[in-house]
Amino acid sequence: MESKADALVLRATDYGEYDKMVTLLTAERGKIGAALKGVRRAGAKLKFAAQPFCFAEYVLASRGGRNTVTSAALHDGFYALREDVTRYYAGAVVLSVCDKIALEGMESGELLVAAVTALEEIAQDEPLALVRFLAAALAFAGYPVSAEECPVCGRIPSGRMRFDFSGGTFLCEGCSEEGVPASESTYRTVRALTEGGEVTADGVVRALRLLGAYFAFQVGADIEELAEYLRLLRG
Repeated sequence: MESKADALVLRATDYGEYDKMVTLLTAERGKIGAALKGVRRAGAKLKFAAQPFCFAEYVLASRGGRNTVTSAALHDGFYALREDVTRYYAGAVVLSVCDKIALEGMESGELLVAAVTALEEIAQDEPLALVRFLAAALAFAGYPVSAEECPVCGRIPSGRMRFDFSGGTFLCEGCSEEGVPASESTYRTVRALTEGGEVTADGVVRALRLLGAYFAFQVGADIEELAEYLRLLRG
């Protein structure tokens, strides 16, 4: 049986002498595995379709529960991410997060759109791209982050505050002892995703650290690529 799917390559591994196995994120089937035969040979036409970051329409032949890519039409290879190590690791965060939360057979259209949009924005050096993606991925996984009023007193938090990992909310420091300390720049960065407003480079870094920690707490898996990305940002 043959089928078509727009898909993003999350990871690729060598298989046999000339083949590769790829993990694809699709809208309707979630995360699936597929083989690309002969793509490690010189001049292979589908070599591009076995590269991480490749977003393409894949034609898949399925037999005995196994998928083989028979052809592919490229939408975007996000080549700009391969030309700069910092962009590369930002993109790698996107792929890693998708790989950790998407499941086979899971409707994943929202996650696929968020991932492709994030890669486009990262390639254009959009400062909030990765913060926006992590917030969207957490919401997709069932762990949304709220940067609204303090759920205890109803006021907008300011100054020192706390972030409650159990509910994904920011609280005024005096309203609760739950959660971990959070800075106002972190709060303003996350709030900017929905309310707009200026953000600082320091606020973006702090927000990424917090969202990464929240992801690890809820999903039970660290985002190793995020640590390397933040290290590169520090220079």
